Amino acid sequence: MPVKRRPQPPVTGGERVLILSAGVGSGHNSAAAAVHQACATRTEIAEVQVLDVLQVSSALYRDVVGKGYFVLAKGLPWLLDWAYDVSDAPFWRRGPIDPWTQANSLPVIRAIKRFQPTAIVSTHFLPAQLMATLLMRGSIDAKTAVVTTDYDPQGLWLTSAFHSFNVAREEGRVELMALGLPADRVAATGIPISSYPDAESDRVVHDVPHILISAGAAGGDYAVAAVRQTLHMRSAFTATVVCGHNEETRADIEKLVGTDDRFHIVGFTTEMPALLRSADLFVGKPGGLSASECMAAGLPMVLVNPIPGQEVRNGDYLMEQGAAVRCNDVTTLGWKIDQILREPGRLERMQAAAKKTGRPDAAADVLTGLLDGPRRPIVVTRDAQKAILAASERRLVASDLRGDSALVRLTDPTDNSTVALLKADELKDLQKRYASAEGELVLRPDQTLASLRWEGRRLIRAVLRHDDSLRVRIDPLPHAATGASQR
Repeated sequence: MPVKRRPQPPVTGGERVLILSAGVGSGHNSAAAAVHQACATRTEIAEVQVLDVLQVSSALYRDVVGKGYFVLAKGLPWLLDWAYDVSDAPFWRRGPIDPWTQANSLPVIRAIKRFQPTAIVSTHFLPAQLMATLLMRGSIDAKTAVVTTDYDPQGLWLTSAFHSFNVAREEGRVELMALGLPADRVAATGIPISSYPDAESDRVVHDVPHILISAGAAGGDYAVAAVRQTLHMRSAFTATVVCGHNEETRADIEKLVGTDDRFHIVGFTTEMPALLRSADLFVGKPGGLSASECMAAGLPMVLVNPIPGQEVRNGDYLMEQGAAVRCNDVTTLGWKIDQILREPGRLERMQAAAKKTGRPDAAADVLTGLLDGPRRPIVVTRDAQKAILAASERRLVASDLRGDSALVRLTDPTDNSTVALLKADELKDLQKRYASAEGELVLRPDQTLASLRWEGRRLIRAVLRHDDSLRVRIDPLPHAATGASQR
């Protein structure tokens, strides 16, 4: 059986960065835009391209994926909550992408071939999974980064191959390392947000607190109820209400407040950075990007109407940091805000907590980790993925696994980067063919590759890239506490 032709080294002339997103809500595309903006600070980047993978998919696929999520969020939130919990299991979804998604990915693959990227950043799990498939096939020779866009790293984002995996907070990094992912491949960068040079560096000081009420880009019914409840507040305040593209929501709110000069009502606006800096308190949903922008601006949040799953978890984290409170029933919103404003020093403490939580340099950190990081990907074999899933179901960390189920790492000694995570019994298969006298492995795409198990062939193809051989070191998994302490 002939060895498949491996990809050739990328074209020279500077880095070519492709940023892949998916327009499910606005957060994933906003994160992509932030990474695009950060590329301007890297002199080695010659060209950048951003692609929303749903925009080049079929209309049916775009509607099912893009709109179906919000239909469930509004009409069947319990089903969305259930689906989130199911898909949160690590490596629950293994193997190549499903045929329908694969068919809709063909335009993306063609775009990759035309652009010839040297680096690919994915801000949605769909392109992240596609990039892993292409890496394992040896179809691309680009560094790849996965960038999560919520504060909890959902298991659905985990893929079989990548160069860097970026999560929003340190606890998420510790969680992934407990699953077995190596410290050198997981970074707590924060969620990428755009920077605005003209934005005020310090918060605007008001005579009375200024509240920013957001209905989101599409406009939300809860915003009308939120404004109605602020009318019952006893504390002095002013408010800006952002209604997004929903003209019906805007008309309802304008009718509700009438001539009350405490309120300023706007539709969709590109001035959110200035509004965030001029507000003292934010009222809205805890989407990953909205929350990150508020935290970077030092703006605490009153959370209303979170979508089950990731937004609820986002809110939990913000409340844990002291940067938010949640209003479980919008009818108590006015009272909740009053409690914050009337307690001496509480608003200021929440603002300080928000500023401490913010990660305004996340986009730049993502690029640094990718472009300056290892040139080879890490491969997580399917057997390793199954072991990680089984361990998580038993509430075990990866280092608790023993015998043939134990996980081991293959390390490139030239830069001490982990290039593979596999089970002990898979390692035995490789050792029979590639063991060196020094106890290391020398991986090669020679004729014995044909007699390897299919997963072993995939691993060697992805790790070697366009090299003829690679000497790797065999390392056991560190103890969970030791691994979590690494930076």
